[in-house]
Amino acid sequence: MADYRSLGLTLGRHPVELLRRKLEKLGVVRAVDLWEIENGKKVRVAGLVTHRQRPETASGVVFISLEDETGICNLIVWVAVQEQQREAIFGSRLMVVEGELQSESGVVHVVTHKARDYSRWLGSLAIASRDFH
Repeated sequence: MADYRSLGLTLGRHPVELLRRKLEKLGVVRAVDLWEIENGKKVRVAGLVTHRQRPETASGVVFISLEDETGICNLIVWVAVQEQQREAIFGSRLMVVEGELQSESGVVHVVTHKARDYSRWLGSLAIASRDFH
């Protein structure tokens, strides 16, 4: 945690790895495991929010990257979901998401249905995402 506080990274255990047991109780799968799940299935993922992007060409859609101890999970967040869950979508440092897995042509992402802010599980750990919106 000290490494993350001062550098924003660590050579030790990833902060999400330290929370893995709690996340498993919530039914959260790891980013690496998404590759083995069938297209269209409902999934629950979690991670540190590393990026939020809302390109002008995307009609208001937000793309979010979550990082866990195994890699990155990319989220698609439609405008209606943003409006309903604005605080979690734009304010979370640690986010748990329920959605639909989409896997096509070697690209995997989760279309967000519900997002919850679990930043409290990080305590005082300061994690800053890179936001482009």
